[in-house]
Amino acid sequence: MLDDIYNAKILEFAGNIPRLGRLDTPQATAKAHSRLCGSTVVVDLNVADGKVCDFAHDVKACALGQASASIMAQHVIGASTSELRELRETMRAMLKDNGPAPEGRFEDLKFLEPVREYKARHASTLLTFDAVVDALDQIEHGSGEQQRADGATV
Repeated sequence: MLDDIYNAKILEFAGNIPRLGRLDTPQATAKAHSRLCGSTVVVDLNVADGKVCDFAHDVKACALGQASASIMAQHVIGASTSELRELRETMRAMLKDNGPAPEGRFEDLKFLEPVREYKARHASTLLTFDAVVDALDQIEHGSGEQQRADGATV
């Protein structure tokens, strides 16, 4: 049964995560953590004209958290802030309410649909989306902390 969620495509995404690391001067940094499994995702984000112009992340997560973070990183540049907020809600609905998978630039997230049957895995799968929306909120409210790649606050 767990083979459904740890299929070859998910493992491929998890093993090939782009944009790893930290930005030198992000507009916002957000961390999402799953108490259940200990997975953590830290996102650095820059936005210009309502679209993501730079992104990096530090991913310390299980294969599902890594896979969702990988898909996010592959397609986040150029995504609008409203698109990313909607994406988080679409992913929540897909996992928790049997909603449809995302379409368009984030359609690869459909490979995570089998996770809906494993509630204990929802939190780690949603980490990247929660961190991105937290960072967007910080930017929108002007409360983003700038941190250098070495972790120092600017």
